[in-house]
Amino acid sequence: MNGATGSKKIQKAFFYTFLMLGVLVSIFPFYWLVVMSTNQTSAIFAFPPKLTFGSYFMTNYNQVMENMDFMRAFANTVFIAVLSTTLQLFFNSLTGFTFAKFKFPGSRFLFFLMIGTMMIPAQMLLVPQFIIIKELGWLGSYKALIVPSIATAFGIFWIRQYALAIHDDLLESARIDGCNKFGLYWHIALPILRPALAFLAITTFMGVWEDYLWPLIVLTDTSKFTLMLALQQLKSVHTADYSMVMTGTLLATVPLIIFFLLVSRQFIAGIMEGAVKS
Repeated sequence: MNGATGSKKIQKAFFYTFLMLGVLVSIFPFYWLVVMSTNQTSAIFAFPPKLTFGSYFMTNYNQVMENMDFMRAFANTVFIAVLSTTLQLFFNSLTGFTFAKFKFPGSRFLFFLMIGTMMIPAQMLLVPQFIIIKELGWLGSYKALIVPSIATAFGIFWIRQYALAIHDDLLESARIDGCNKFGLYWHIALPILRPALAFLAITTFMGVWEDYLWPLIVLTDTSKFTLMLALQQLKSVHTADYSMVMTGTLLATVPLIIFFLLVSRQFIAGIMEGAVKS
């Protein structure tokens, strides 16, 4: 009995030690980012590396503000991320709910055709999307960033799988009370889909916020640059002040952390719901 108890304690200690190591490995890059943003560039290449906070954060911060229009890029990114996320939540949830609860000719074919698009690498779509955006005259505008992403195959699939759990009896009761099809979505489905929408919101928001390649292709006006594009202005052709770059990166990362903390409860609930749903 004592031997079995001791073995369980050893296993538990090993398990928690492994978890702690995983946590340390996960947070160290962010810790290193903060440390380097408070030091000079020379500290980045020092050996042994400096792992303590310095006193140069405000100096680096002022250099960031002098070398790029940070607030303009921040406002652009917030506008694009918020609008893209809102549109995706609406169209993905509406389409996913439709696929889950309404049968119409060709619905299964359309759904599996949409799922098939998830197997196409995103890089293969860059040229066709660019040609379409160019023909529409949207190059250099916010529409080139927002419209192509208002609905995604993953978002529709995610909401559809979650919406399958909505009981048909509940929808039928709403129909009897005079609710039309859009009313079923707005008044019945949306409140039930809230955890799934929270999960989709944070993944979409982070994806739009961190996107670099597509804005690099379609944006031509520096006044419309997102943060990811504007940060490259901190590097010159031959040299780079890495402490300044680290500070700019930190300033661009903090809003994502705040957003995640605000919706983390719903985000985790969405993950757990998907894990236990039969």
